[in-house]
Amino acid sequence: MFSDRLKVVFVTIVAVLISTPLLAQSQQTQADAFTRYELLAPSSESFRIYYYVSAATEGATRFYNQIRPGSEPDVHGVYDRMTGDALEWSLVKGDDALASGLVPNAVETSEYIRVDLDRPVPARGRGRLLIDKTYKDPESYFAEDGIITFTRTLGVKRNAVVLPKNYELVSVNYPSQIKTREDGRLELSFINPGTAGVPYEVKAKPMSGNAPKARPIALTASGTATSSRPISRIDADIPQRASQTRDIVYFLQDPTTHSFRLYHDYEETREGMDRYLNVVRPGSRASNPSAKQLDTGENLKVETLHGAEISERGIDLGEPVTDATELVVIWFDPVETDQTKLLRIEETYTDESRYFLVSDQEFLWDRSFGRLRNKVVLPNGWRLSENAIPATVATEPDGRISLTYVNDRPGNIDVLIRGHRRP
Repeated sequence: MFSDRLKVVFVTIVAVLISTPLLAQSQQTQADAFTRYELLAPSSESFRIYYYVSAATEGATRFYNQIRPGSEPDVHGVYDRMTGDALEWSLVKGDDALASGLVPNAVETSEYIRVDLDRPVPARGRGRLLIDKTYKDPESYFAEDGIITFTRTLGVKRNAVVLPKNYELVSVNYPSQIKTREDGRLELSFINPGTAGVPYEVKAKPMSGNAPKARPIALTASGTATSSRPISRIDADIPQRASQTRDIVYFLQDPTTHSFRLYHDYEETREGMDRYLNVVRPGSRASNPSAKQLDTGENLKVETLHGAEISERGIDLGEPVTDATELVVIWFDPVETDQTKLLRIEETYTDESRYFLVSDQEFLWDRSFGRLRNKVVLPNGWRLSENAIPATVATEPDGRISLTYVNDRPGNIDVLIRGHRRP
């Protein structure tokens, strides 16, 4: 039996533990955010938001999404993007977010969507979510003199705005891609490579007549040349860059090795698909490949095949296979209906023609990038001296210099970097 004094001490300790936030819990981090705003009838002053985001804090079992002040929220649901299942959620005040330890800067008077994850976020993994909600916000979306305006500072780096049906675009103040959706609505999208939010403003007006349908994708083209291309891209499908998820990071090794370690992420959405095929770029050699599913942390089976082995396994690359063809295959359980998988593939490439020493004091990196987001980390002991394609530059925690390229256009960018040895 406890003495009365020990009882008091014990009760006090328990009370403190219960009332103290979970300070051992790491601060909430997130990744891969993309937001689609669908403007509803102008009279509603409302827009539906599809927010794709990944919880990235290892071990986290909850995720908090702050409601923008001034908006009246209507939450339709939250979904696990790996399984497609609905998740438990609730609207809470900021004190709940503070008490969790995940959001130490939470505003007590603000509202948050608190999401209970189906499984803890794995190490170096992701808890991918889709938050479906509608905001009523007359300050952000309104009509005046027949013109609708959507004006809002958007902090997420990748965004899309869909106009109401039968509306045509009058103006947009930030460089944007524009597509016609299958239902005839216009969709604008953009990527923000900077560190500050974009004060995005879109104006539109009712169009006369019915909206055109999106052009069906075809493999034919006009025979009339309008530029250096032999034919015009009359039936080309415009890929929306903002919604793409294929990131890649290059870690340059000592230039004398001509090698770089890389990882790239890929979201597989096709039902029944059970493999990822990575054709090694001509002139490069791949080694030490590995892969895992970021949703679960599961390590995946990886094979490297060459030439005739590829055909013997019945793998169709959609292109001719030669003796020089090198293929890295990642195998996983087939994707089921309404499910997706997020893969991370790692490997080392060696390429004497694109990464080499120009002199004892200078290296050259010359490589074409096709993905939306690309990052290059320079080797230890080297400084950046030249960079051809605009990039943001940062210093990594270990002192290495990194460059991040955001390619918001279809097609490749030809990245050329020169670095000099530090004394």
